[in-house]
Amino acid sequence: MSLQVAEGAGRNCLVVDDSRVVRKAARRVLEGFGFEVREAEDGAQALAACRAELPDFVLLDWNMPVMDGITFLRQARREHGDARPLVMLCTTENTQDRILEALEAGAQEYVMKPFDAEILGGKLMQLGLVQEGA
Repeated sequence: MSLQVAEGAGRNCLVVDDSRVVRKAARRVLEGFGFEVREAEDGAQALAACRAELPDFVLLDWNMPVMDGITFLRQARREHGDARPLVMLCTTENTQDRILEALEAGAQEYVMKPFDAEILGGKLMQLGLVQEGA
């Protein structure tokens, strides 16, 4: 399955994770779909990046030092509203309570670590960010 950024969808993506390995893996997958990727190591860096240039999509880790993903998400929603950026939590947190907390905080989607291109692509299709390529 060949995926590409959907027509009319934004290409600007921010990957937020304290793990350099996870950021690199996510960057490789997302750039393969046609996204322009920026990176942040924690929620505070992510907020600064959003204030400088609001991304269309954020792939967001939950557990990070300095500022965790949920704190970032709540602050980003206060500053930028509920519609943008689209946010997908990408984490090892898998209890129903945690998933509900993320969705109530403003995440549109949730993906478990570890992920691969197929899993991430499927979630991005559900969000309307990618489509099958020709």
